[in-house]
Amino acid sequence: MMPCYQLPISQMRRFGLALMLPAALLGAFTFPTQLQTATAQTSEANRPLTIRADVQEYDAKNQVITARGNVQMLYPSRQLQATSAQAQYFSKERRIDFTGNVYILQQGGNSIRAEKVTYLIDEGRFVALPQSNRQVESIYMIQESENNAQTAAPAPQTPAFKPSN
Repeated sequence: MMPCYQLPISQMRRFGLALMLPAALLGAFTFPTQLQTATAQTSEANRPLTIRADVQEYDAKNQVITARGNVQMLYPSRQLQATSAQAQYFSKERRIDFTGNVYILQQGGNSIRAEKVTYLIDEGRFVALPQSNRQVESIYMIQESENNAQTAAPAPQTPAFKPSN
């Protein structure tokens, strides 16, 4: 075999291309440059659920989508938006598990912040868990009617704090 410095330039380019092509393809699949998007169809009236993330995997046997990295979920029919580090959509169980700095916003301003949140789609119910030694934060927008605001009794006085000896 000839040393590479004696090969014609065209052969050196082909050889370089042959080495670079597999590396480039591997890099494109291992380190995607764009967010991947998955749209799942729920069984009820084909309502779309869109999930965007850095990486997504689909387990066809168990029908589970796992999204990791900068996860964003949009579920317009339920008026929900969510962000987290990871999300798993279990289509058979009709459940979404969010983990890692979870923030869920519902149209109208209601929101939840937690380390882990499970959303039970059919029940429209959230189960939120905090990080250790922390708490879950929920914000609910409550509409006061004019009649209730005028007739509502004032809140009772909170007793003063008395330190124990």
